[in-house]
Amino acid sequence: MKDILDSFGAATFGELYADEYDERHNPGTTDAAVKLLCELAENRRTLELAIGTGRVAIPMANAGIDIQGIDGSAEMLTKLREKPGGETIKTEIADMADFQLKDSFGFVFLIFNTFYNLTSQQAQVNCIQQAAAHLEPGGQLLLEMFVPQPSLWDSEIRLREMDMNALVIEGANHDPVKQTVEFQRAVLKEGSVTMRPLAMRYAWPAEIDLMAQMAGLSLESRWSGWDRSPFSGESKMHISLYSKSST
Repeated sequence: MKDILDSFGAATFGELYADEYDERHNPGTTDAAVKLLCELAENRRTLELAIGTGRVAIPMANAGIDIQGIDGSAEMLTKLREKPGGETIKTEIADMADFQLKDSFGFVFLIFNTFYNLTSQQAQVNCIQQAAAHLEPGGQLLLEMFVPQPSLWDSEIRLREMDMNALVIEGANHDPVKQTVEFQRAVLKEGSVTMRPLAMRYAWPAEIDLMAQMAGLSLESRWSGWDRSPFSGESKMHISLYSKSST
């Protein structure tokens, strides 16, 4: 049987989740994220990695930001173009760990834990190196992701949702050495069962800092929220801002 990790490529997430993405993957932080991202991107050509359905890119474009994006999934980009304003944003189907664009950018960002969709350390290293290569001198890279809590994945089966019409259960296979987690979610609804697999590789903040350093970037700021709240040992997520030398 083929492992979930081995089955996931750049387009897999969109193939599985594009139809329900906006409905089921809303972090509730969009307005705050757009506000800070617009402040950082102001007057700079901006690139969003894994632009998806345009949750933040469309309001940023509406605010006057010169933004474009890449995504590995044609399905996700179709959803973006169906939204008002989405058709005006320049997009390209590309793997965020292996892309080459003609433009350079003053600001690049990747948010909502999507960095962890790269399921190997080498792919994550490649992603940051590619982002850095597309940054102009003095440009910045922003990453948003949760701080790993491996104990959350030690239980074998969890009940995720239940109502009168549906039952959702989830299993996780955690490899603490590779820092990978394979999820399989079973949705039982209206007499049918739908499988929703997901694979990820988590990384610690210090590990990501080292990846950035290898790409010629230095950590400028780290916050625990879009309101720029200080990062601490109690933080559940981090927003990390890296800078490329201006020389």
